[in-house]
Amino acid sequence: MSQQHPWSRYVALGDSFTEGIGDPEERSPGGHRGWADRVAEVLGASTEDFAYANLAVRGRLLKQIDDEQSGAALALRPDLISVSAGGNDIIRPGTDPDEVAARFEGLVERLRSDGATVVVFTGPDIGLTPVLGRLRGKVAIYNEHVHAIALRHDAVVADMWALRQLVDPRMWAPDRLHFSPLGHHTIARMVLQALAVENDLAPYEPEPLERRPWRSARADDMGWAREYLVPWVVRRIRHQSSGDFVQAKRPDAVTMVYRDDV
Repeated sequence: MSQQHPWSRYVALGDSFTEGIGDPEERSPGGHRGWADRVAEVLGASTEDFAYANLAVRGRLLKQIDDEQSGAALALRPDLISVSAGGNDIIRPGTDPDEVAARFEGLVERLRSDGATVVVFTGPDIGLTPVLGRLRGKVAIYNEHVHAIALRHDAVVADMWALRQLVDPRMWAPDRLHFSPLGHHTIARMVLQALAVENDLAPYEPEPLERRPWRSARADDMGWAREYLVPWVVRRIRHQSSGDFVQAKRPDAVTMVYRDDV
C-alpha cells in the first residue's frame, strides 16, 4: 500500500496516453485501465474518500484538451491534476514545438490557478521507433520547454524521456504508438516516484531480449506499417480522429479501489 499523501481529489487530462489505450481491461470504464487509473488506485489506498476523474480522450490535440477538458477539470475542484498534451500536435508535419509549448504553458497556468499540484509529462525517446524516430529532435525541443514551464509554474515533471525502460519493445503495444499494460504499469511507478509517494507496484525486471534476424525484424516492420501506420496516416489526411464520438471514461470524480495486480 502507499504512504499517506496530501491529495484527496485527482483529475487526469490528456489524449490516448492518459485514457489508457494499449492497456485493455474489461473491468475498467471505457475498456482501458492505463497508468492514470493505476496511480489513482495507489493514491486512493491511503486516503479515505479519495476521488478520481479521467477526462482524457484519444486523438485529442492540445487545443481540444484545453477547450474541452481544462474547464471541466477545474470545476471538479481537484488538488492534483495531471496533464499530458501536445504529443499529437508534435508528431504532425509542419508543427513548431516552440509554438506548441507556448500554448501548453497557457494551459498549465490555468490549471495551476486554483493552487492544485500539476503533473506534466515529457515525451518518450522515440529514436528507435520506425518512422516516428525521425521526429526525435522535435520531441527533445518540446521536452526542454516542458521542463522550463514546470520550473516557472512550480509543476511536477514526470520525465518519460529519462525512463530508459521504455526503449524495451515489451513496453509498447502492437501498434508501437501506445504503451502495453507493462508500459503503463512502469509509467505509473515513475509518476508516483515523481510525486514522492511510496508504493508496492513491482519494478520491471525483464529477461534479456533474444536477438532477432534482420530479415525477420524488417518483415515485422512492414506488417506494422500496413496494419497500423497506413490507417493512422489516412485518418490524418481525412482529418479524422480515433477519438471522434468518444466520451471521457471517468467524467466525474469517484472513489477508487486499490488493486495490487499488474
